[in-house]
Amino acid sequence: MVKTQYINSDETIFNDASALLRLNKNILLKGPTGSGKTKLAETLSETIETPMYQVNCSVDLDAESLLGFKTIQTNSEGQQEIVFIDGPVIKAMKEGHILYIDEINMAKPETLPILNGVLDYRRKLTNPFTGEVVKAEPGFNVIAAINEGYIGTLPMNEALKNRFVVIQVDYIDGDTLGNVIKEQSQLDDDNLISRIIKFNEDLRTMTKQGQISEEAASIRALIDLSDLATIMPIERAIQRTIIDKLEDEREQQAIINAVELNF
Repeated sequence: MVKTQYINSDETIFNDASALLRLNKNILLKGPTGSGKTKLAETLSETIETPMYQVNCSVDLDAESLLGFKTIQTNSEGQQEIVFIDGPVIKAMKEGHILYIDEINMAKPETLPILNGVLDYRRKLTNPFTGEVVKAEPGFNVIAAINEGYIGTLPMNEALKNRFVVIQVDYIDGDTLGNVIKEQSQLDDDNLISRIIKFNEDLRTMTKQGQISEEAASIRALIDLSDLATIMPIERAIQRTIIDKLEDEREQQAIINAVELNF
């Protein structure tokens, strides 16, 4: 049963992603931070009742983080032996589960080519640590997420990008956002939720005009401030969840102005 479902007024996003999984296509979810890409992947996993292994990419990601590592264990006879502990990629392949690669363009370009055979029609790889040839079991699928233009991200290699079908995931607003707030936060005050939605519209406008960064208008931040609004004044909730995260004083002041206008 899906506990917290991904919601978007554009139903083609979820429907197309579901269809792509049935076709065994690799999906690249492209959109700003906090727009619900991970929630979409989780909902897909729960809907098709297939567990998901997650890889969080960073500049420190290496082959061991993806594939696994060797270690020493004591066997049933009390003897020590070297064994290989499967990483998330190999586990997902062997078990026929979903592999979710978050912020794939945060990884160093030289790290990811090891996945080329996993991402094409072969659906297999040779483990460089053991020599084992691993072929994915039926049900194995790959979903990746990408945030373009953020600090620490790199242009995605075209050969890698060509192995995916891209789905654009943008922020939600209006009634859809209201439903998400009610479902995913503890706030149930309809009047306050309506004001938060209007506040979010102002944030989105300022984002499009370049006055504030996209992170300031993320759905994740709105869910947090909605929770906090149940235990403190809305102005302080916004201060804690949005304003204090920003370092640019001009961005902070722009949001303070929006708070004064809406609340």
